[in-house]
Amino acid sequence: MALAFGTAGIRGPLGPGPDEVNRATIRAVARGVSSYLADAVESTKADSAGRGRVVIGYDARWDSDAFALETAAAFSEGGHEVLLLPRPLPTPVLAFAVRMLGADAGVMITASHNPASDNGFKLYLGGRITDEAGRGVQIVSPTDAQIQERIDAATRAPTRPDVSAAVFASSSTLLGDDVEEAYVRAVAGTLPRDPEALARRAKLSIVLTPVHGVGGATALTALTHVGFTSVTPVAAQFDPDPAFPTAPFPNPEEPGVMDLALAQARAEGADLVIALDPDADRCAVGAVIDRAWATLHGDQVGCLLAESACGTLDRGETLPGTAPGARTLASSLVSSRLLAAIAGSHGAPHVVTPTGFKWIARVPGLAFGYEEAIGYCVAPETVRDKDGISAALAICELASLLKAKGRDLAAALDDLDRTYGVHVSRPVSRRLADLPAAEAALARLLSEPPTVLGGSRVASVEDLAIGPDGLPPMMGARILTEAGTRVIVRPSGTEPRIKAYVDIARPPQDDLVASRAAARALADATTLDIAELLRGAPGRAPRPADGAN
Repeated sequence: MALAFGTAGIRGPLGPGPDEVNRATIRAVARGVSSYLADAVESTKADSAGRGRVVIGYDARWDSDAFALETAAAFSEGGHEVLLLPRPLPTPVLAFAVRMLGADAGVMITASHNPASDNGFKLYLGGRITDEAGRGVQIVSPTDAQIQERIDAATRAPTRPDVSAAVFASSSTLLGDDVEEAYVRAVAGTLPRDPEALARRAKLSIVLTPVHGVGGATALTALTHVGFTSVTPVAAQFDPDPAFPTAPFPNPEEPGVMDLALAQARAEGADLVIALDPDADRCAVGAVIDRAWATLHGDQVGCLLAESACGTLDRGETLPGTAPGARTLASSLVSSRLLAAIAGSHGAPHVVTPTGFKWIARVPGLAFGYEEAIGYCVAPETVRDKDGISAALAICELASLLKAKGRDLAAALDDLDRTYGVHVSRPVSRRLADLPAAEAALARLLSEPPTVLGGSRVASVEDLAIGPDGLPPMMGARILTEAGTRVIVRPSGTEPRIKAYVDIARPPQDDLVASRAAARALADATTLDIAELLRGAPGRAPRPADGAN
C-alpha cells in the first residue's frame, strides 16, 4: 500500500517501493503539491500562470538533503519560485520563514522524533492561498485529500530522469543565514533584555541536548542572546547525527532518552535540563522534583507556562509574540483539564481543539497553546506551530525568575496543585503492525467498551467521530468514569500505534501529599486497566476502596 498524504504530510521508513520514503515517493508528493499550489495560486487571480513561492527546509536525517533537492526540482519544474534554506535547520525556522518570506507554501523534510530509519515531508501553506489564520500553519482537511488526488496523478505520469533533479534544483535560490538570524531575533524578542534580567538569567545553570538533531546550535544562540550564558551542552548528543547512536527512538518522552542530560545535570549541580526533539519543534524539561531529577510531563510544562502567561495578561500587558489583545489559551483534546481551570481563574478564554498544532495555531486571539506531547506555542505571531526553541526560552525565563526568589519549578507545581487541585496525566501506547491495525483496535473498543476503569464504573463512552462539543469529527473515543477520570483513546496519525491518555483531576485539598497519593494511585490503576484493554483484556472488577475517588 502506497504512503498516503495526510494533514501531517507523509512520514515513514526509508526504503524502496511506494510504501516507503525514497526519491520516487518524495518526487511524486512534491509534484502533487506543486500541481495543487499552481491551481490554488491561479484561482486567486494573483498570478494567471499559477506561479507560487515555495520555501524548503530539511533536517540532518539520512537523505534529507537529497529529498530537499528532489522537492526543489519538482516545484521548479512546475514553474514556481523556489527558496532553499542553506543547511539543515530546525522545523520552527522553516515555519517562521513561510511568514517572513511571504511564501505560498513551505516544505520541511523531516520525520521529527521518529526512529533513524524514517523520514518525511511536512507541508505548510501561506501567502496568497490561505487566510490570515492559516498562514504558516500545517494543512487541514480537505486539503490533504485534494493533494492526494494530484499525487496519484503524478505517480502515473512519466518519470523524469534522475539527473534532471539537479538541473531543476539549480534554478532555485539558496538562502543565506539571514533567515535563521531573523528567527533568533524574533524568539529572543519575546524576553526583555534589560541589565537586571540579563544578570538574573546568567545565574541559571542549564544542561542542553538536541538529541542528535538540528536544534542545538540555534537554541544555544537564542539562549545566549537573551543572557542565559551558563549553558552546558550534552557533548555526546549535541552534533547532528542521523544514526541517533544514544537514542534509537529520539523522542525526549521515551524512557532513557534524557538519561545522559539528567546525569550531567546531577553531576554539575545544574538548575534545569532542556531537551529538544530532533527537528526542535518540541521541548522537554528536566528538573529536581522531590529531591530527585525527573522529566516533567508535557501537561506540567504547559500549565506552568500558561499560569505565567496569565500573570502577564492580568497586568493588562500583551504577551510578546502575540497579536494585540490576544488572550485565548488553547490545548488539545487529550491534554490536561488543568488549563481550563487556569484560564477560568484568570478570566481568559479557553479553547479545546483536536490533536495537532494545525488546529491550535488557528484559534482566534491565541495567546498561548500547548498539547501534552511536549509541544508549545508561546509566540504565535512568530511561529504558528509548536516551537521547542521559543518554549525553551520561556521555561528558562520562568525558572530564572523563580530562582531569583529562592524557589524552583517544583515549588511552582506545588502552587498549581494547591490552587487548582491535583491533576495527573498518564500516556499509554501500544505499537501495532500498521495504521489499519490501530484503527481496528479503536473499532473494537467502541463496539465492546469497558464497564470499569481504575476501580470506578464507566459513566459514558463517546465516539469522537460524531464531533462532540463542537469539535470536528475525528477518530477516537472519550471515556468518563464516575470517579471523574477521563480517558481518550485514539490511533496515532503518524505511527502504527494506538494511544490512550489518562487524565485524573481532584479538587483542591489542604493535604497536598495525601491528595497527590490518591490521584497517583487512581492513575496507576486506570493506566493498568487501559494497558490491558489495549491488549484485548477486559477491565478489572470495581474495587470498593477506590470508589470514593
